[in-house]
Amino acid sequence: MKGLVHSIESFGTVDGPGVRLVVFLQGCPMRCRYCHNPDTWDTDMGLEMTVQEILSQYEKNKAFYSRGGITVTGGEPLVQMEFVTELFTDAARQGIHTCLDTSGILFRPEQPGVLDRYDRLMAVTDLVLLDIKHMDPKGHLMLTGHPLEPVLAFARYLDSKAVPVWIRHVAVPGITDDRELLYRLGHFLGTLHNIRALDVLPYHTMGLPKYEKLGIQYPLKDVPPMEKEAAADAREVILEGMGA
Repeated sequence: MKGLVHSIESFGTVDGPGVRLVVFLQGCPMRCRYCHNPDTWDTDMGLEMTVQEILSQYEKNKAFYSRGGITVTGGEPLVQMEFVTELFTDAARQGIHTCLDTSGILFRPEQPGVLDRYDRLMAVTDLVLLDIKHMDPKGHLMLTGHPLEPVLAFARYLDSKAVPVWIRHVAVPGITDDRELLYRLGHFLGTLHNIRALDVLPYHTMGLPKYEKLGIQYPLKDVPPMEKEAAADAREVILEGMGA
């Protein structure tokens, strides 16, 4: 099986524990207004790679990954779910820590066979980085172009499977940093039992050059970057909600 790879980072330090091989897969159905990787959206682009080619790259620098592993991100990696499952299955056989960075937006358990496919993937996934973009359904639809419920349903599914989760939330001034929304996010997370970490990331505009290069208008061009201190304050509100 071959996957469409956008790029590979050999020594990633922010996408899971330790030093990691980070595989950016091509393709994403979401159109997050602050996305800094619009070049990963298309599903008919990227470099074709096999599972073995990726694992060979891991092997070259294996000594550096002793406390890390492999993270698959995107785009939205579950656009290529079967490829991720095969990669993680082979990695797990070799004792490699596997981490999936996803929005959960493609989770549709009501469709035939979907849960079986997710069960197979989660059986070989050591950690999920789950991006929760917005806690208001209308706000989520405005921000991403997609409904919120599949994300929350995926979070509940991961909890039922006892899959360790790191939550990621981007704090965007005037959009996702409202105290009530942050508290609501924390209250939801407090109903789960598998949360191992919470990262609140300050919104930035470093993706602007990509939009200009692709000839795409940047939707949040008038929104200023968020200071790290403000993101830290937002995290405290979420934690307050988790303890409520």
